[in-house]
Amino acid sequence: MISFYPISRFRMEKKEKRTIQQNNALHRYFRLLADELNLAGLDMKKILKPEIDISWTPESVKEYLWRGIQTAMYQKRSTAELTTDEITKIYEVLNRYTSEKHGIGILFPSEDN
Repeated sequence: MISFYPISRFRMEKKEKRTIQQNNALHRYFRLLADELNLAGLDMKKILKPEIDISWTPESVKEYLWRGIQTAMYQKRSTAELTTDEITKIYEVLNRYTSEKHGIGILFPSEDN
């Protein structure tokens, strides 16, 4: 037997979109991670493409590291579509990867750091 429930029984939870501060922190994180990867000698070839020496930039961190995780986890192409919670979860995955695989862990930028 199939039961139908009135729509009012289900609570729709509104997810908060990223804030301007969070967007600024996100792009600062991209820059910090790019700098640390470059300082450690971990150019893009060591991470992605063995034939070419390519230094990391904030844009390449966003496109090749962040966006791959973002798309796999949430099927969203733009960071503007992410909720604050999704940003936190993507950051945790990427930071765990860079920490465990390459010894580079970056605190997510905030007013405190």
